[in-house]
Amino acid sequence: MAGPVSRFLGDSPLRVILKLLVVSFIVGFVMNMFGWSPLDVWYALREAVLDVWHLGFEAFGRFAGYIVLGAAIVIPAFIVLRLLSFRR
Repeated sequence: MAGPVSRFLGDSPLRVILKLLVVSFIVGFVMNMFGWSPLDVWYALREAVLDVWHLGFEAFGRFAGYIVLGAAIVIPAFIVLRLLSFRR
């Protein structure tokens, strides 16, 4: 029978603590090998999100530009075709 803490953690608290210690050791070892600090990782993640954010809006701006460019041809052609079909 699993208690509420074990159900929340997904395993017994002692096993979860042991797993977290092992994973923390591995991550800390790798970070030390590359000379990274937690702030370096945070800033890199922040910059990556900002880059994706800016690229997204840049792509949206290009998309809107394509729509306006295409509309400059499509809308007048649509009006002319509607006027020609209206005469029939």
